[in-house]
Amino acid sequence: MTQYDSFSRRALLRTAAGAAALLAVSRAASALPAGYEAWRDGFRDRALGKGISSATWNRAMAHVEPDMSVFKELRNQPEFKEELWQYINRRVSDWRIINGKIALKENAALFARIEKDFGVERGTLLALWGVESAYGDPLVQQNHMRPVFPALAALAWNEPRRKAYWEAELINALKIVDRGWSTPEEMNGSWAGAMGHTQWMPEVWLNVGFDYDGDGKISPFGKPDDALGSTARYLVNRGKYHRGEHWGYEVRAPGNISGSRSYSAWQSAGVTRADGEAFPQPNATAQLWIPVAGGPAFLLGPNFYAVKSYNPAMSYALAICHLGDRILGGPPFIQPFPGSERVLTLAEVQEMQKRLTAAGFDTGGTDGRVGNDTMKAIRDFQAKAGIQPADGYGGLKVLAKLRQGG
Repeated sequence: MTQYDSFSRRALLRTAAGAAALLAVSRAASALPAGYEAWRDGFRDRALGKGISSATWNRAMAHVEPDMSVFKELRNQPEFKEELWQYINRRVSDWRIINGKIALKENAALFARIEKDFGVERGTLLALWGVESAYGDPLVQQNHMRPVFPALAALAWNEPRRKAYWEAELINALKIVDRGWSTPEEMNGSWAGAMGHTQWMPEVWLNVGFDYDGDGKISPFGKPDDALGSTARYLVNRGKYHRGEHWGYEVRAPGNISGSRSYSAWQSAGVTRADGEAFPQPNATAQLWIPVAGGPAFLLGPNFYAVKSYNPAMSYALAICHLGDRILGGPPFIQPFPGSERVLTLAEVQEMQKRLTAAGFDTGGTDGRVGNDTMKAIRDFQAKAGIQPADGYGGLKVLAKLRQGG
């Protein structure tokens, strides 16, 4: 090989390497969705205009790519996809009732203090805690939470109906970092940016959260004191929770009756508690709600709507209120929903998980808790077994099919 040939070869390699590097950079840049970088540049100006420091911006947002998976989650919120009885059965499960009793025993002094300070029933807070984070189970944080900044960035950039809301929450998250309350690395949450024991949105963290355990910081993570105390304050301040009132009652009601009136007036109109007990506060006001024709009917007091202020779905509020009653020893609904199945026992759920795993559908454990992994395993099994709809609901029909060998 001549000196010229060697030089030409080296030059060619350098040129090829440079071209490859440029191509890699180009591909990396093109990996960002079209329009995102322009939005991020504009959002930077708006964030700095709201007082966010350049250092915080660079730390939290300068290199953040949008988490595009949030849009699938947005389309498939379970409040709008499940039958009401399925939604309630999934959340008012044996696992949550049993572990709610354990959580109450371990935190009895905290719940007593919250009831004294805010008047919020312990059952309501226990249910919120159980549904939102499985009573602070670290596996929920580890397996099902995601970095908040990429999720909120995606929603603020490209969720057309509520862009202003998501952008405001993203600025709130930046403010939390700016104040030194948390770090971008610690701030993991749901697809919508909710964090910690009771799933605080950034705005709630900033404006409602407070230091209930006196350790000098405000945090939805770690000890549950700040999260539960602040959630009680949220229900009182924003939900207008009434001290000393129950959320409502399952009732038996004659047809062609509706409206809002006192419990005593409802009783005069022929509405009675399904369990035959008396209404303990006859002068308190409630509204009649029959969510499904032929199913249970309810008189709903102000505290039901206080829970609804935490999540605007009626199904969510009913599940929380019912779970709170069950943890404290209350019975299942007396009147079943049409077409419903009873809830599987803890032992039955564990059996279902073991049979699914043995059949090749990994549930991620056999602890009796139906999380995302178990729901996916159920859905895949339903699809293979021809069970329609393949909705991921693990009930008696799925268990029976598994017992037959699939």
